[in-house]
Amino acid sequence: MKAVIILAILATFVMIIVKYNRNRNVKKLFISVVSFSVMLYILWVGFRVSIAIFPLKILNIVLGFFSWGGIMYYILRDRYIWWVIFSPLIVPLSFVLFSLIGGSRYEDIWRQIF
Repeated sequence: MKAVIILAILATFVMIIVKYNRNRNVKKLFISVVSFSVMLYILWVGFRVSIAIFPLKILNIVLGFFSWGGIMYYILRDRYIWWVIFSPLIVPLSFVLFSLIGGSRYEDIWRQIF
């Protein structure tokens, strides 16, 4: 599974570079690389947070696929759908909300986030 994830990340960067070599659009290259890097960071934070709550882990995986699809759509069709790309941000925010509502039993995870 880790190999598939690493190959998907490398394939995405290769697609970004190939599209840049074809079009020479620096703005699209910058937006694609920054959005993909931020998406990976948000997914990483979501996985660190969702260790304790299994439904959040499933939500993070599903939103990660949608977000990756949104970046692929931008690379191929030149249409940037920001709310799809940054949708994995829902997972850490919902963890913080659940933690504030129900009391925090996950103090060690709070230290891992920041």
